Amino acid sequence: EVTLVESGGGSVHAGGSLRLSCTASKYSPDNYCWSWFRQVAGKEREAVASINIWGETKYVASVKGRFTISTDKAKNTLWLQMNSLKPEDTSMYYCAQYHLCSWAASFDPLRYSDWGQGTQVTVSS
Repeated sequence: EVTLVESGGGSVHAGGSLRLSCTASKYSPDNYCWSWFRQVAGKEREAVASINIWGETKYVASVKGRFTISTDKAKNTLWLQMNSLKPEDTSMYYCAQYHLCSWAASFDPLRYSDWGQGTQVTVSS
């Protein structure tokens, strides 16, 4: 089991930027996907962005061109650079790992076994 710890959330005005980070307690030697999800109270958890061990990335349509997911494998760290933030980006953001990843299923939260505690992002208009 991997422990994931997120940081970097906060409050910004629309148009601003934030950079989220997620640090894993240990390296995962398998074929894993690492993703960011977000969830607003009362709504389903939504996949935001995923990255696999080969560096392939995918994004939900609403954040394409504004958010960038990346990793620093040497530091066991995942990043989410969020630019041009909008009020509708307000949410709790979670990082998660999906081991023995099927890339086609990387946006399915049920496939993920390791989750961080979340970090709140609030964007005001």
